[in-house]
Amino acid sequence: MDMVFCAIVLAGGRAARMDGADKASVEHQGRTLLEHALEALTDADEVVVVGDPVPTTRPVTFTRESPRYGGPVAALLTGRDSLLRVPGTLGVLAVDMPLVTPWTFRRLHQAALGHDGAFLTDADGRRQLAGVVDAARLDAVRPDLEGQHGMALRALLAELDLALVPPVGDEGRDVDTWTDLRDL
Repeated sequence: MDMVFCAIVLAGGRAARMDGADKASVEHQGRTLLEHALEALTDADEVVVVGDPVPTTRPVTFTRESPRYGGPVAALLTGRDSLLRVPGTLGVLAVDMPLVTPWTFRRLHQAALGHDGAFLTDADGRRQLAGVVDAARLDAVRPDLEGQHGMALRALLAELDLALVPPVGDEGRDVDTWTDLRDL
């Protein structure tokens, strides 16, 4: 895979089970969930955050899918279109996975060798919104604009050969509720 690694942070969801809170601004261990995500993507040459702008310690590009709340596929592809660099590998990370680290992404890159990409799973083996994918392969399966809104990520990625990477410890956990955040 090409050496240029760009990443998309998905941070524009409704957070319905968290009373509509802006997850990117929610704090875990004294830092926002977005700062945790940006730290996990420290190896990325460029990062686009799909969500409302919030202060960050790292320069990133903020954008929103149109119409808003189009789901992860619309957000991912909007982020992809907002990149200034041409990625060889595209990382994707949901903002609500604060236990993902740079080491997680290094393992995902390693697991992706010989595949179209690799995604982290949760403890039950379900694919999470943390992964890397060959940008050219993603572009090859990209739907037209009308097909993106509300599309499930599994549908977009169905034709790709993706390695599944089991979590180490709790890195595959996400924060969908206030209880999830407390339990981290």
